[in-house]
Amino acid sequence: MKILVFCQYYYPEPFRLPDICEKLARDGNEVTVVTGIPNYPLGKVYDGYGISKKRDETINGVKVHRCYTVARRTGPLFRIINYFSYSISASKYVKKIKEDCDAVFVNQLTPVMIARTPLKYAKKHNKKVLLYCLDLWPENIIVGGIKRDSAVFRLFFNISKEIYQKSDKILISSSMFEDYMTEKFGIERERIEYLPQYAETLFSPESCEKTDKSGEFFDIMFAGNVGIAQDLETMIAAAEELKEHKNIRFHVVGDGSDLERLEKLAREKNLASVIFHGRHAVDEMPEYYSKADVMLITMNNDPIMSYTLPGKVQTYLAAGKAIVGAVDGETQKVINEARCGRCVASGDYKKLAEEILSLSRSPEKIKEMSASASEYYGRHFSKDKFFEKLTANLEKCAEK
Repeated sequence: MKILVFCQYYYPEPFRLPDICEKLARDGNEVTVVTGIPNYPLGKVYDGYGISKKRDETINGVKVHRCYTVARRTGPLFRIINYFSYSISASKYVKKIKEDCDAVFVNQLTPVMIARTPLKYAKKHNKKVLLYCLDLWPENIIVGGIKRDSAVFRLFFNISKEIYQKSDKILISSSMFEDYMTEKFGIERERIEYLPQYAETLFSPESCEKTDKSGEFFDIMFAGNVGIAQDLETMIAAAEELKEHKNIRFHVVGDGSDLERLEKLAREKNLASVIFHGRHAVDEMPEYYSKADVMLITMNNDPIMSYTLPGKVQTYLAAGKAIVGAVDGETQKVINEARCGRCVASGDYKKLAEEILSLSRSPEKIKEMSASASEYYGRHFSKDKFFEKLTANLEKCAEK
């Protein structure tokens, strides 16, 4: 198949799409990606890229074109400009595409407007669109401070409804997205299919097993984007509750818009137990995972966050790690079903601290949870199952 892929984010930005596209290419498909100039998550253009640098390249068998994109920087104004700059430049670029494709695949993260261009292209060339919904719009903008009763929310509600209704098939990364789409947008259930994310193959119980077995420290680790939605302030508050327990340490491996504020907050509270490691390449992450007894997930207390199943959950499970979380909804459901950890309500730092303290005294329980995590991942989130479903849907879209 010839597959035309649209997503504002691609390598070297920290998302799974490159792995997906490269696997499709290895399977004999011709894959072309229309993306933006890389600047996520810090809003700074990556070294070596720019208006006149690496706009067209082939990466591991995948053709990549980078449309002009204004960097995110900081603040809502630049965020909106960033969103629309990609959408507008992508619309201009696809008019120049002469080669035909068999299917159009949209990897729909934030913003939802990235799907407008592929929908127009597909309509013009009589193609079908397969949309993979990873961020549920317009709910996702609530995290950025937009109110549900505002004109901005209503505007993006209408844009989102139009995009989801026009997509031929929608794959969803969280099962809870289905009820929202059917109830709010009137999408038929047969056009929606659950396709949870998978973890990169380099994460395994063997590669991520804790190397320091002395038991001197109990290490909790958060890995991933450090933004407001991740609510790591709850982790800071839990660390403060556990300040007298010198053997308990918290590690943050990642970068993002909220990192600087959190580092400052930890310093102000004199929390030597909270250690920030910065962002590291994905192939370095198993080494960091091997420093942890338990992985951490925290998310904002907001309905949209309860709908979402972040990709880090699959990675934690694939690594065979017990999980402790302050999170609601889909993520709490998965952790409880997998019997791989302990969960409290979003924002409840006192109970989170209690669960961490309890786990620090229960090494055998952690061992059981770790085994359950790995087993559950194999049954529900394996890479083979992901590509079996994805390829079947792409082939169906490619049918004339």
